[in-house]
Amino acid sequence: MQTKLSNSADENNELSPFDPLKVDQDEKKKTFTTAKYDVTRHSDTLDRRKVEKALVPAQSTSDAWISPSKALSSLKRLDPSSPEPAGHKMLEERSWRRLRMRSPWSCSLFTLAAALLALLFLVFIFHSFVTRQSDSKGCDMYYTRSMFFNFADFDTEHTRFASKYSLHLYREVGFDEDPKVKGVPVLFIPGNAGSYRQARSLASETVQYYYGTIQHDKEALRGGATSVDFFSVDFNEDFTAFHGQTLLDQAEYLNDAVAYILALYHDPRRSQRDPGLPDPSSVILIGHSMGGVAARTMLTMPNYQSNSVNTIITMSAPHARSPVSVDAELVRTYERINTYWRKAYSQKWASDNPLWHVTLISIAGGSLDTTVPSDYASLTSLVPSTHGFTVFTSSIPGMWTGADHNQATWCVQLVRPLARSIFDALDVHRPSQTKPRAERMRVFKRWYLTGMEDTAERTLPHTEQTALLTLEDQSNSINPAGQRLVLRDLGRVGKPMAHVLPIPPQGLPRQRRFTLLSNLPLQENGDGGHLDVLLCSVLPLQPGHSAAPFSMDLDLSDGRAGSTRLACKNADTDRISLPASYRTSNQPFDKASPFSYLQYELEDLAEHQFVAVVDKASQSSHAWAIAEFSDNSEATVRIPTGLQRLLAFGARLKLPAERPLVVTFEVPALQSSLLSFRLQMGKQACGDNAELFTPLLRQYLSEPHESRYFVNVKEANISLHGIAPFMPPPLRSQAVSNGISLQFWTDPTCGSSIDGSLQLDLAGSMGKLVMRYRTVFAAFPLLVVALVVRKQFTLYDSSGAFVTFMESMDLCLRASLPLLFLALTFLGASLAVSSAAAPAAASAGWFNWSTNATESAIDYTKNDLLLGSQDPIFWFLVPLCGLLSAGVCIMINYTALGVISLLQIPFHLFKGRTPGPKGEQAKRSSMPAFAATSPKRRIITASVLLLLVSTVIPYQFAYLVSCIVQLATCARALCHVCENRSPANHNFYNYAHSILMLMLCVLPINVPVLVVWVHNLAVHWLTPFSSHHNVLSIMPFILLVETLTSGKMIPRVSSRLTYVTNTLFFILAVYAALYGVSYAYLLHQLVNVVAAWLVALHFSASDLSLSGLTRILDSNDSSSDVKKRP
Repeated sequence: MQTKLSNSADENNELSPFDPLKVDQDEKKKTFTTAKYDVTRHSDTLDRRKVEKALVPAQSTSDAWISPSKALSSLKRLDPSSPEPAGHKMLEERSWRRLRMRSPWSCSLFTLAAALLALLFLVFIFHSFVTRQSDSKGCDMYYTRSMFFNFADFDTEHTRFASKYSLHLYREVGFDEDPKVKGVPVLFIPGNAGSYRQARSLASETVQYYYGTIQHDKEALRGGATSVDFFSVDFNEDFTAFHGQTLLDQAEYLNDAVAYILALYHDPRRSQRDPGLPDPSSVILIGHSMGGVAARTMLTMPNYQSNSVNTIITMSAPHARSPVSVDAELVRTYERINTYWRKAYSQKWASDNPLWHVTLISIAGGSLDTTVPSDYASLTSLVPSTHGFTVFTSSIPGMWTGADHNQATWCVQLVRPLARSIFDALDVHRPSQTKPRAERMRVFKRWYLTGMEDTAERTLPHTEQTALLTLEDQSNSINPAGQRLVLRDLGRVGKPMAHVLPIPPQGLPRQRRFTLLSNLPLQENGDGGHLDVLLCSVLPLQPGHSAAPFSMDLDLSDGRAGSTRLACKNADTDRISLPASYRTSNQPFDKASPFSYLQYELEDLAEHQFVAVVDKASQSSHAWAIAEFSDNSEATVRIPTGLQRLLAFGARLKLPAERPLVVTFEVPALQSSLLSFRLQMGKQACGDNAELFTPLLRQYLSEPHESRYFVNVKEANISLHGIAPFMPPPLRSQAVSNGISLQFWTDPTCGSSIDGSLQLDLAGSMGKLVMRYRTVFAAFPLLVVALVVRKQFTLYDSSGAFVTFMESMDLCLRASLPLLFLALTFLGASLAVSSAAAPAAASAGWFNWSTNATESAIDYTKNDLLLGSQDPIFWFLVPLCGLLSAGVCIMINYTALGVISLLQIPFHLFKGRTPGPKGEQAKRSSMPAFAATSPKRRIITASVLLLLVSTVIPYQFAYLVSCIVQLATCARALCHVCENRSPANHNFYNYAHSILMLMLCVLPINVPVLVVWVHNLAVHWLTPFSSHHNVLSIMPFILLVETLTSGKMIPRVSSRLTYVTNTLFFILAVYAALYGVSYAYLLHQLVNVVAAWLVALHFSASDLSLSGLTRILDSNDSSSDVKKRP
């Protein structure tokens, strides 16, 4: 391929554009004027006056300059047939000399202002992330006495990863130290860089709970509960989040481990199970972080045994999307896994669904988890509500606090309900060792959800009448209909008292519900408790009939005639625990005894006639209870304010003096996880001794299940994990979303109103950008650098001056960058509008989730573009990220300059300047930037490196080596610039530095995979990656870097091929903006294409032959009189 070059191409490669030796020779032959313009007296085609007139703008002032290309075009217009005058060369040299010789450290005021503004925003955002809208930590540490047994016989006969991974069995010292299996198998899977010892807390709790409670509970044993054998996998702290092949390797090993574990129960030498029980056919999986993703991956692998897994519980696992997209195999693995699960649950018939028996529970830590965004733990796009759900730790009863990424494995408040839910889900009498799927889902919902969800199931209809309550007919304990029951100082009478509320009749025009709140725990069947809540119906028993079927007989008639007998159910099984809220309360996870709360819709009480609140306290106490029937219309207030008005003016909340016990404010517009609000509540005018409790607030989302509690609420930080950037759409579309809801429990006996306000917390909202958009800085800086380098090449091809990076940055900040970000802003707003549009209606399946026809219509990748925003109101994020990225690039540039300046010191120490006559120094200044090693050595080095890439090492390692070599090249180039400030040296240094900046932007994309490879070497796993050995992915970089080590400047292009360079850099910039966050691994390939084009331009200066390759790699073959430099 022959490339048309400009007339000065050879000069840029061999001679300096400004040659002092040549000027001295010209001055001997010509006068100053003739030498300046190089116009002869015998020219019959060009008049000297015309030349002077054409060039006078460049001479008029020393501060303003005119482009030499414009001056040349003026000359050409005067006489197109005339050759390029030598005077123009001199003018071009002098006009661009100031720009060429400009220090790479120099920066315009405009660029400096932009950098400072970006730095200010970065500091502000980071400070807001650290200090604003941060939850308090309430987890308690769990302590164990653990021991692990390693299965050495789980070797290469069972799995090909036996030399890298290992399997362990947990035992608790003092309880069970026998390595033989005897219970239900549970397998713990650690996450990214996790340890198998992270299973200690949960395993210890299961052991202690079994030997302390289950073993003595005959009813639980009859129900199928038994001990648990807790296994754990040692992955040698693999970095699963960075490498897709590692994730697949772990999933394959886990399936082998499951097969081995199940085989242990068939071996009488390894098992102590009751021979009358069926051998286990499945294993319960507990996955932390990426271990949860590996658990889901197991079910898609070829070596998966059907039905060997039916229960998966994950903690802080990024199910919805990959936490990083730097590895192509990881992104494809995520896509393959999620597609498999979605397709399985889109089947119409259960027999066609391989996951029909599987339940998947995802537990998220909330805003305290700064390792993986908790938005990614959502299952709404993967699993229907019949088979799984997502819950936040702050919603789990008794926990009421967030958890960071690692706290989920040892937090006492989480470990205890997790262990109890596992035992409740067991059924040792079944081969699967667990209850059926529907029963398992009820167990998990009862332990993990608040019980106030719209889909919460009440156990009342499924329970039997266990209590007989006898009341005197003339008793005044029956509360008047519609009146609130308020009990203070329970136990002051000294004997049991029953307070009866008649249940309103069904079919009323307004829906009503029953609510009760007390600071006493409710006890089932009256087992030693002080408060019972019974749902009763009249029992037509005749005198003398036995009441033996009832486990509790409560006679409050004092043996008088004319009494009424009520058959009752105890409501304790539907009790909801709430954090206590007093004036001394600070956090919901305080050690105070929780409140007991009951909530029934009127339809739930259809078969009952009375609600009896029985005070059984024998002595006076500060206990209290409030019960009432209230209208749903009064208890629910919908705030129809739009998001724009909500952001600008906020919202006013008012709790009237006459209000129900519980009032809920629905804010449909507030759904975004990028927004934070500040809630302020006034104080109710209540006497010091009259207030039973202080206001309690629950902030919640219906899906995913996220509840946050605020006790003694005066001020509250309102933030949520709702609609988040880059998240795929839900598996089933919701016609109407209620957004966030604020549920208040207030003392209605005070008789005073409470005013509140909800205002945008701008600083807190800015802090939310860190977790959602931190991966943007792997893509957007490349956009900025691509445009900057594109501008440098444009100026170089037109003028011959390769300007500094900062000079090009200044020009781009004034024109191309704002225009591109403006276009991307409009594009982002358009994408957000289309993403927010409701999908086309389609038929629904049995469980009110989409059928196969709807599945095919849902685009789960529609939010992958640009910044993934689903609301056009966040249009400002595109220019903000652009500004921050420009500031980051400026910081990286100056950091690189500092490192290069330090690296050039050794070159100055080991290389002295060679004295010589002026002519020899001028001759040396006209040579290439520096001479390098022999071409043979460079060719051998590149060949060996490519050979290693194709066989042993990943190309990411070769890329790191290339970056180091390029850094050294820049240091040598700067050394020569300091030694000889010729335009050629300046051009080459600016060019080499820009290539280094381009490579540094791609380096973060390659480092994670390199870390995985180094870790494998550290654990003596020498098996090469099955991927990352594509030589073409690194060859252009190696050739380009090796070419630059010879000091060869890229030739100027004056033909239409210059548009190819511009187009390639522009495509790189646009792709980095649109797909760089979701598909970052492709950025390396695009920059690789750009590098290949630059190599082609270098080769275009010589013949495409072996000799041409030698010349392009060797800069000093033709100048043997110049000494080799180190």
